[in-house]
Amino acid sequence: MTVRTILVPVRGDGLGEGVLDHAWALAKRHVAHLEVLHCRPKPQDMIPYGVPIPASLMKTITTSATALADEEEGQIRKLFDDYCAKRDILEVDSFPWPMDRVSATWREATGKQANIIGRRGRLADLIAVAQPDQDRNLGLNTLQAALLESGKLVLMCPSRPVESLGARVAVAWNGSGEAARAMTTALPILREADAVTLLAPGDTKLPVAVEEAKIYLDTHGVTSACEQFTAKSSAVAQTLLDSARRLGCDCLLMGAYGQSRQRELILGGVTQYVVDNTDLPILFMH
Repeated sequence: MTVRTILVPVRGDGLGEGVLDHAWALAKRHVAHLEVLHCRPKPQDMIPYGVPIPASLMKTITTSATALADEEEGQIRKLFDDYCAKRDILEVDSFPWPMDRVSATWREATGKQANIIGRRGRLADLIAVAQPDQDRNLGLNTLQAALLESGKLVLMCPSRPVESLGARVAVAWNGSGEAARAMTTALPILREADAVTLLAPGDTKLPVAVEEAKIYLDTHGVTSACEQFTAKSSAVAQTLLDSARRLGCDCLLMGAYGQSRQRELILGGVTQYVVDNTDLPILFMH
């Protein structure tokens, strides 16, 4: 198995080129295809819910919303075309695409991005999404839909630029089902990495020891190192990020939402802390 297709949702939020950078950095290592998807809102979604509106005003709103969506789509398509030209990415309209170089296809869909990504992502090998912007309340629904509805690896991309991704991978290991699923699903990425390090708490008895995880990787042709750390439960997430940075890793692989999503959002948790605070690309698997 290998990484063949990466789904990259983009929209007019100013984050598209950053997500493309991360997706391209991983794609060039695996000679993968980028499916770049722009989701334009339905004009009806711009109409206030439950408020009586005259037919003439409704027509004005939908006409204006359509014009704005057309303008945004044109701007983002130009960004995509310029990006492909700058990175020497071959644009193709449909399958088949070449397997010996990075290529990309532009797709358009109508509807809410989170709803579309959860479905379209099921037939991609990986989904690249922007790190949610807390200040503007953007991106969290898309990240959660990709994680909880697609069943695929999700690459969360901070705004910090990258040139390489997937060369040195840190793996967060706590022996949970989510951690195991993340590690096994990401085997194609781990096999192509130059270095893989398993990060595990050394002061806690794990349900599955990190040494056993290392043996599992060995049986699949992945050479790895183990590094154990000591941290209070409230500091585990930051310790993982600090350790990955100290080791020179270019991304961190981890299971997502080991507790229920609602509980993490209310009480806090490792996943939510990483989502909110990382400047390192994160590979998530639910």
